Amino acid sequence: MSWEAWFTLGIIAVAVVLLAREVTVPAAVVFGATVVLMVADVITPTQAFSGFSNPAPITVAALYVLAGAVERTGILAPLVHGFLGRGGGDRRALTRIVIPAAGASAFLNNTPIVAMLVPAISRWAENNGRPASRFLMPLSFAAILGGMVTVIGTSTNIVVSGLLEAHGLEAMGFFEIGELGLPITALGLVALVALAPTMLPNRLPAHEEIMGDVREFVVRMTVSTGGPLDGDTVGSGGLRHLAGVYLVQIERHGRIIAPVGPSTYIQGEDRLTFVGRSSEVVDLQQLRGLTLDAGEDVTVFDTDRLAFFEAVVGAASPLPGRTLKEIGFRSRYQAAVVAVHRAGQRVAGKLGEVPLRVGDTLLLIAGDGFRVRWRDRSDFLLVSRLGESAPVRTSKAPIATAVALAVVAVAATGLLDILDAALIGAVAVVVLGVLTPTEAVGSLNANVLVVIASAFGIGAAVEETGLAMEIADLVTDGFAGLGSWAVLLGLVLATMVLTEWVTNNAAAVLMFPIVLSAAETLDADPRALAIAMAVAASASFLTPVGYQTNTMVWGPGGYRFGDYARLGWVLSIITVVGIVALTPVFWTL
Repeated sequence: MSWEAWFTLGIIAVAVVLLAREVTVPAAVVFGATVVLMVADVITPTQAFSGFSNPAPITVAALYVLAGAVERTGILAPLVHGFLGRGGGDRRALTRIVIPAAGASAFLNNTPIVAMLVPAISRWAENNGRPASRFLMPLSFAAILGGMVTVIGTSTNIVVSGLLEAHGLEAMGFFEIGELGLPITALGLVALVALAPTMLPNRLPAHEEIMGDVREFVVRMTVSTGGPLDGDTVGSGGLRHLAGVYLVQIERHGRIIAPVGPSTYIQGEDRLTFVGRSSEVVDLQQLRGLTLDAGEDVTVFDTDRLAFFEAVVGAASPLPGRTLKEIGFRSRYQAAVVAVHRAGQRVAGKLGEVPLRVGDTLLLIAGDGFRVRWRDRSDFLLVSRLGESAPVRTSKAPIATAVALAVVAVAATGLLDILDAALIGAVAVVVLGVLTPTEAVGSLNANVLVVIASAFGIGAAVEETGLAMEIADLVTDGFAGLGSWAVLLGLVLATMVLTEWVTNNAAAVLMFPIVLSAAETLDADPRALAIAMAVAASASFLTPVGYQTNTMVWGPGGYRFGDYARLGWVLSIITVVGIVALTPVFWTL
């Protein structure tokens, strides 16, 4: 291989390691890798940034806006909640969840769909005495399966369609991927309903496990006039970093101060409300200048102003790798972190000193507006207020529904191409008042869009340096003796392994030139291998970090890392067998 090919391979290896270890956000890693390849003259600036002018990221952006409108109007949540309210066993309830979720995901981005349904399903499970862990992972898997049915079902399909066009091939038809995806989806949904109740463990949701401890200890104390804390700040008075105990509000002459920051001054006769574990009450008892309020109801604080929220840290967030103290979490988010739930366990110790990770679920106390401020930002994958339905604009639901159906209809019938239909739909939901312009921008996932656009440059390097042909030759030489189906199997397995370590979109872009080279070597239809690869790139069922929706349900379901593989291996096998068996039926290998 040339030095350019070796250099490209090295950059990709470094990028994969950085993505797998979640050192920073995926967009920074992929964009940075593209820039390095350009600066090293492996690719030209035009090649490096060709993805930013490709229709794929623009189409994905428009569909994010459309999906945001559907989420904001709450179209699906009441429907699913109504189905669930009919009673029945776990399998009947699962059927009522996975079919609507997969159906919606076939036509809308699955991330807002899961974000909309997680709180509704969690509340239903809690109210009916059932573990949410039986339902939330199947919800995520159903959304992934539904994305295999149409070209707009997931951003990965749109990316592959854009790559086909960029290489002079016809764009993917609206239902073309469904020839493979629909049978796999149907079998996968049957497997979810049949196996989830027996293969998934009963886990406590993060907020239930955490709140069980937190509710043990909610107490008010009064600052002694003239005491050591009178006139001091929260930070210098030693109230900032108590182990397992949190100062959530100050009541001063009938006025509530919340959230409380480290620079907030304390005065004599202030009434301080603490939340934490009863086992840590010794921290308060040892503080001079505080007296316990006698005869008070110690389980009540100002819920008119403050509430508990659950927030999941995502890969695109600036939080992973940093501590709450480094972030300045209280001042930045106007919220206090009461507890952190990670991989099925509550994180112990002083939370201000614990580096956060992707998938961490934070239990927060914040003002009423916390969800509105942060629901459309990349800081958190999911923000839900405990015990309360998310506010929706039901009056705009008919408009959002009509626009979404119109976009699907004109794209499916070929009256407009997908890009035109999606852009018109995105503009329509803003003009018709379903979303404000600010909300439309907020519904975009900039991290995903930058990954998609930047990955085109890496794909160009893999192709231009001959690295794609070298890897394709290795695959074909190793499997060709067993037949073209074995080569297809090798490509599918490689794609599925890669998508568990990096983003699904990056996996598709990296594998695409390899797939084209393999098709040339085998004299096979490149379209067949490309569509098979697109389905495989979406099949992330083994880890909570391979796909955004898996991460979103990690904490709310109380899952541990290994729980995903318990059920996911079945779906992975269904996907592999389905692709290998059905691809030769519809295309020439």
